Amino acid sequence: MTERLDKDEKKISGMFDSIASKYDRMNHGMSLGIDRLWRRRFVRRLAKKLPEKAAVLDLACGTGDLTKALSEKGYQVTGLDISSEMMAIGREKCRYLSPKPNFVLGSAEQIPFPDDTFDAVTIAFGLRNFDHRARCLAEIRRVLKPGGQLAVLEFAVPRNRHWNKIYLFYFKNILPLIGRLVGSADAYGYLVDSVLAFPRYEALCDEFRRAGFLFPRYKPYTGGIACAYFTTR
Repeated sequence: MTERLDKDEKKISGMFDSIASKYDRMNHGMSLGIDRLWRRRFVRRLAKKLPEKAAVLDLACGTGDLTKALSEKGYQVTGLDISSEMMAIGREKCRYLSPKPNFVLGSAEQIPFPDDTFDAVTIAFGLRNFDHRARCLAEIRRVLKPGGQLAVLEFAVPRNRHWNKIYLFYFKNILPLIGRLVGSADAYGYLVDSVLAFPRYEALCDEFRRAGFLFPRYKPYTGGIACAYFTTR
């Protein structure tokens, strides 16, 4: 499948604003709660590469689950997203943290920070929503310090033939049904299409290399339902 989805920024931000109040329930329910485990593993692995009190930009931070997890590690975290409604939920989740993360409304296409600002940039389940990915990767590289880490957690498709069939049946048939039942058919339909169209594994690592990143590597989670990518400026 070629990637020809409409990812206009206003359309995407409007979609996420409209589902913000039920996004976490959708996310956890869709993954049967396993997304929490993925984030813990992801943060543990990234933490091995970061200094204490590292400056981290959590890009496409959404409702702040990863932002919160990173802040709890003692990092100086900034969450950035195009959806103000999603970030309002993130702020509420993080209100008692110290240090408290900063939330900024903004786009990955024009990140509102100077060059060489962050030790790491993280993106959890958001990279596939970027309309002009090459431009966004160039911006990410710009705001990373030399040697800084880009860490991406994203949905994938299992390679195992049998697991792949089970997964795709659930993904193409059960998820859209759930979307219709909860009144979010468009959001669930977009989710399915965007995941299936998105490059994964070696193909995404090649994109990172073309953007000037070094040593891209990946680790599939839960048989390839999700995948963690780590690469260096």
